[in-house]
Amino acid sequence: MAKELVQFLKEVPLFSGFAAKELEPLLKTAKERSFEPGKPIVREGEQSNIGFYLVLDGQVEVKRGGRTLSTLGSGQFFGEMSVLDGAPRSADVIPTVKTTCLVLTNWDFRALVKSYPEIAMKVITELTRRLRQTEMALSE
Repeated sequence: MAKELVQFLKEVPLFSGFAAKELEPLLKTAKERSFEPGKPIVREGEQSNIGFYLVLDGQVEVKRGGRTLSTLGSGQFFGEMSVLDGAPRSADVIPTVKTTCLVLTNWDFRALVKSYPEIAMKVITELTRRLRQTEMALSE
């Protein structure tokens, strides 16, 4: 995989601290996909085996019931909740500009976490931050 992508991943908090060699299995299974603005990447209530998305370039809005809960950009991720609990999507994710993501299937993401448990702690930390942010947004 391109050196630029390896360098990008090493700068993403979720994968920081990993050697280039450790990122190779991830890069072999992940796929790059581009999404057009306004067309949902995932929809609330949907079930899918494509679970984890890392934004490489662009920006997405996470929405529930038409209300924007958060905006995610380069280096941020979504879809981890459905991977972890197997439940349907909890929100719509819609690109606001042309967006490219690195995409992992549920089973590939789970295998990655099993091989590198420190990723699980980083995901839990981010989930907690997002939960707090969503609670604040919904209480306003």
